[in-house]
Amino acid sequence: MEKENLITEEKIFELYGDYILNHGERPKNIYRFAKENKFEEKDFYNYFSSFEQIEKSMLVNLFDQSVALASEVNNSDEITSKEKLLNVYFIFFENMTMNRSLVLMILGSDKLHSPKLSNHLKETHRNFIKTLDFNDFEMIKKAKEDMKNLHEKAREEALWIHFVSSIEFWKKDTSPSFEKTDVFIEKTVDTGFELMDNEPLRKVIDLGKFLFKEKFRKS
Repeated sequence: MEKENLITEEKIFELYGDYILNHGERPKNIYRFAKENKFEEKDFYNYFSSFEQIEKSMLVNLFDQSVALASEVNNSDEITSKEKLLNVYFIFFENMTMNRSLVLMILGSDKLHSPKLSNHLKETHRNFIKTLDFNDFEMIKKAKEDMKNLHEKAREEALWIHFVSSIEFWKKDTSPSFEKTDVFIEKTVDTGFELMDNEPLRKVIDLGKFLFKEKFRKS
């Protein structure tokens, strides 16, 4: 008897995405989803425990792909860390745009600070940020000594908030080819550092972060 379809993580992403786009909702259950696509239900669980986990992994998968694609350029010693960051972001948002209908359906009205979607993506984003040498950022070079020694987690949090803001901007962007998102990213990538280099503004951003999280927690 001929073997059932060979199922992979990528194949499940593809099949699930096609289903959502064509039906406007999740499959009824994993058994029917597997049967309709001619593979065993147990093979689904080799990669995911639920449809919700697929959705949580979707943006992580796109981000990982973007880091991998950017590495072809980012491996050069002539590329600064800021350029490496922007290269990954621009590729990521290009990937997002290529899958915009699916991404918007999965995100819906949820904010990226919702635990439903953010934890996996935040960890992946943090791991990438850790590969960057912040000492070659032009802003860091000109900063005060305490700014240069800014705690790693504070930098990661600042860049995470910026990244989330960029995704929220992209969701609402109506410009041709979403070109305003590219401008937004490029012009605001240093914002977290600028704010932290000023004591009164540092307090403002701390308060802003608190209010920002409270707002998303209640929505």
